[in-house]
Amino acid sequence: MDESADAAAARAMFERCASGDHEEGELDERVVAFYERLRARFPDRPPFDAESPWMSTPLAVGIDHVIMHLSFSSRGDAALQLIEGLAAEFRLVIWDPQSEDAYPPGRT
Repeated sequence: MDESADAAAARAMFERCASGDHEEGELDERVVAFYERLRARFPDRPPFDAESPWMSTPLAVGIDHVIMHLSFSSRGDAALQLIEGLAAEFRLVIWDPQSEDAYPPGRT
């Protein structure tokens, strides 16, 4: 999604991806870089460390998204800070399905 995406567009993309309806095409290099940096700090495949924030692994990854289920703990807080920083760095939109809020780059 580009930086002009709103909550409705982010929700629609999340629902499409969560249902298993994935876009075909070339990988978005920003998503690849985001995922690689995220999993370098918080692996989503064994061996896991005690600091793993993930409630479900491996993370759901597509050409245009990474879906993450975070723990409600200090581990989740640390991961959220990293996620927000990486999303800003790679100009990605964050969608929070619990609050139904979209956070375009620079607004987290």
